[in-house]
Amino acid sequence: MTTTPSLAQQMHDALAQRLTPSTLEVLDESAAHAGHVGANGTGFGTHFRVRIASPLFTGQRRVAQHRLVYDALQEFIDGGVHALAIEVL
Repeated sequence: MTTTPSLAQQMHDALAQRLTPSTLEVLDESAAHAGHVGANGTGFGTHFRVRIASPLFTGQRRVAQHRLVYDALQEFIDGGVHALAIEVL
């Protein structure tokens, strides 16, 4: 039986492929946002935190670093990810 990777794992894979990070962690924090705007009632899949370091960020301003992350995750944002906290390490 094959299982579908979690949304956090799918996002992790997309970031790993696009940004070749040296450090990467994707955390689903949806359960902590139950009842907030954008929560879907399941406790999963709406609110995420990304902790990332990438050589592609070298020399880039914070806005440009975040844009790279948003661009890599656009399909997930379009698919219902409501909130994304980005920590560039």
